Amino acid sequence: MSAPAAAAAPLVRLEAVRKELGAVVAVEEVSLEVGAGEIVALVGDNGAGKSTVVRCLAGLHAPTSGRILLDGAPVRLASPLDARAHGIDVVPQDLALASAQPVYMNVFLGRELVRGPLRLLDRAAMAAQTRALLDELGVRLEDPARPIRDLSGGQRQAVAIARAAHWAQRLVLMDEPTAALGVAETARVEELILRLRDQGRAILLVSHSLDQVLRLADRVCVLRRGRQIGVRRAGETTGEELVAMITGLGG
Repeated sequence: MSAPAAAAAPLVRLEAVRKELGAVVAVEEVSLEVGAGEIVALVGDNGAGKSTVVRCLAGLHAPTSGRILLDGAPVRLASPLDARAHGIDVVPQDLALASAQPVYMNVFLGRELVRGPLRLLDRAAMAAQTRALLDELGVRLEDPARPIRDLSGGQRQAVAIARAAHWAQRLVLMDEPTAALGVAETARVEELILRLRDQGRAILLVSHSLDQVLRLADRVCVLRRGRQIGVRRAGETTGEELVAMITGLGG
């Protein structure tokens, strides 16, 4: 884990963030910090508020109250474009990949490179940059021109993470990044997550796998029914304690 990096000033801070969705309080009050080169995990049962916190940081939800700060300065993330402008991007649970398009087009989806007065797609430049990105992240994928539909589940996940990493120079949000993967593919995706951390990115990880959380995270934030129950250093807690916090039973 990256204790030295975690000791630096937090890159992102949530201060008493609350989110109401109609009559439902999805998140009651969450205060959390994530530093550069640090992985913080959000855990809790379905409906605990994990995805709502991610959506607030991704610009999909505006907090009803509370503040989001980047490098100590309050920011308003009114849309995903705002979040991306601040170096924040998300790896959604459904990956949001275009299966018929090649890998490089998915990496640049919505942000395609163009050339010349006619603004033609610069496929060569996108393919070259994608190849360099995959090599930098250690993603084993021979041809960035392969369509997404021809890739394995782990390779698709790696492409989605690489795309987020390319655009998110500060904070990468990951919502269940290995939920549908086997053991070997999960291990490769976890290696990729650790590589991003080692490059200095801040990572907020949502996962139902407490074993994975304890392997990867520096700190763990537990939510229950929209309330923040507590934050624990991963090296100073156990799966049993986290389960007790998540369920409210025992401990």
